[in-house]
Amino acid sequence: MASGPGLDSLVDQTISVITNDGRNIVGVLKGFDQATNIILDESHERVYSTKEGVQQLVLGLYIIRGDNISIVGELDEELDSNLDLSKLRAHPLKPVIH
Repeated sequence: MASGPGLDSLVDQTISVITNDGRNIVGVLKGFDQATNIILDESHERVYSTKEGVQQLVLGLYIIRGDNISIVGELDEELDSNLDLSKLRAHPLKPVIH
């Protein structure tokens, strides 16, 4: 996981965060601290299902504790906007076990 200067280049960019409890949260990175707590704006959670398309739950301004973050990745907005999430089927992510 990137931290410190690694996240600097992602500020004001759309990122995807996978949490330890298996959630996928997408939003614009607005800030972070030395503990990798991050602040996302315009965020939403993507809930995956094998039976129906991806649900997007609006979260708005959202803070994620650094100790609950598994992966932070930059999102290709052009590629993401071309996905039809209503037709996408996937198993929900399982929690990370330490």
